Amino acid sequence: MTPLALTVGAVLLAAAAAFLALWLLELRRHRRLRGSREESEWDRIDRELELAEQAGRFRIAGELGDIAVQTVNRLVAHAEGIRYAATTDPEAAARATPALETIAREALGDLRRLQNVVREGQDAAQPQPRLHSARDLFRVMRDAGIEVAFTESGESFALRQGAELAVFRILQTALENALTHGGSGTRVTVAFSWTQDGLQVSVDDDGIRAAARRQGLDREGVDQATTYTIEEDLRAVTEYIDGVRLNELRDRAALFGGVLTAKTVPGVGFSLSVVFPALRHHNGVHGVELRR
Repeated sequence: MTPLALTVGAVLLAAAAAFLALWLLELRRHRRLRGSREESEWDRIDRELELAEQAGRFRIAGELGDIAVQTVNRLVAHAEGIRYAATTDPEAAARATPALETIAREALGDLRRLQNVVREGQDAAQPQPRLHSARDLFRVMRDAGIEVAFTESGESFALRQGAELAVFRILQTALENALTHGGSGTRVTVAFSWTQDGLQVSVDDDGIRAAARRQGLDREGVDQATTYTIEEDLRAVTEYIDGVRLNELRDRAALFGGVLTAKTVPGVGFSLSVVFPALRHHNGVHGVELRR
């Protein structure tokens, strides 16, 4: 081989090495940008969620504050009436005392509801998302590695902001759990079923089958790897699944009259469903525990 050929070969090799180095740097930069975009998208969704939740709390707090003021006004007026009656008719004043106690308990209930709303807002000073951000959430989760399919039936209606946040947080947590426990390639079906006054939200994943698919098995192999026993099927029907995050979702759902159920689907994955029978009209304060 001539010196010229050796020189040309060396130049080409150096050029190829430089090109490969530049390509690797660009690939790394692209991955960093993609990760940064995903992180920024999560930050934006979280900010919108926090704003919606705070707005809902402020509105509910204002309504509860107005009710509490009216109840206290009734309490003061009744107490004044008893004081005047005590000077002329002590027995009438005594008969009016139980009503005074009833009004006082109503006032206490209103103030405790207000206290609950304010306490929830103490740890959430940032803005939060609304339900329309769900499609952004689906896109982010798809980028993270799970397949999300969304279906909707019935005629939708506008939700109060607090209710929107509750539904969004349920979706977010369910999808994050699907990614954490099911892993990459998990298929998730999210369904909204609207009724005249209510909403049912379901999130079903195939995390168990996804784990088998990641082993490179074909359809028949996946079916064999995910077989289950009758005992497992019976346990899935009767088992009550709890945990910190699931219990938090149950509390969120209960705040708006919703009931959450979660279960393992043997051989398939995990299923979560929340039924809100009267979400159109629910104001988020019914059923607050007052015995504290």
